[in-house]
Amino acid sequence: MQPSPIIQVLSRYTQNFYPVVPFKPGVDRLLKMDFTAGNKDLSQAVLDDTGLFTQYIAARLQAAGCRYGIGGYGEHRTIYSRSTHFDGVGSPRRLHLGVDIWGPAGTPVYAFMGGMVHSVAFNEGFGDYGATMILLHQLDGIPFYTLYGHISREDIKNKLAGEYLIRGQEIAHFGQAEENGQWPPHLHMQVILELGVKKGDYPGVCAYEEREKYLQNCPDPDLILQMNQYL
Repeated sequence: MQPSPIIQVLSRYTQNFYPVVPFKPGVDRLLKMDFTAGNKDLSQAVLDDTGLFTQYIAARLQAAGCRYGIGGYGEHRTIYSRSTHFDGVGSPRRLHLGVDIWGPAGTPVYAFMGGMVHSVAFNEGFGDYGATMILLHQLDGIPFYTLYGHISREDIKNKLAGEYLIRGQEIAHFGQAEENGQWPPHLHMQVILELGVKKGDYPGVCAYEEREKYLQNCPDPDLILQMNQYL
């Protein structure tokens, strides 16, 4: 089967993308994070307490000597049981549609290419995105969006729809728990082909039975990040 046009286009331009977070290949190390039911070290008691959850992430990174934890695309996660935000009408939402990069609050986030601010929002509520930014891009005539969730509230304060951001520009920072939906500091990055009428928000997690539809609309952000190769 031929890869979709957006995957072909993103793959064609990978060498031109600016790093989304500061990372030195060959120097910095990455830790693959596992938030499936197979991770027996992550108890419900830890998940229910944002402070303990944050300590868990920091301890894992320190023990492994890694700058960031990373992963999650297409992962069926148990961690969303910590919030009713993911309960839904039918099956609970558990399948992750983006990549999470876990690291210290304040870590800068850069524009991988030029783009326009589509929308920003502060998605309040325990377990939600908190401060969120969506950018609109175009490559070879194909429009697509990137979503940055769990960032600092200050980052969206003066961002206006239609504002243009250039490649390599510092656009955001990993947010603190009180501004990122009560999560350990991290960046949720997601690629979205069709956004519909949504502004400042788009599901980052879907029900398992909807995985095909959502994964088709949200290709792997590592096409842009190019970080999994260093795991």
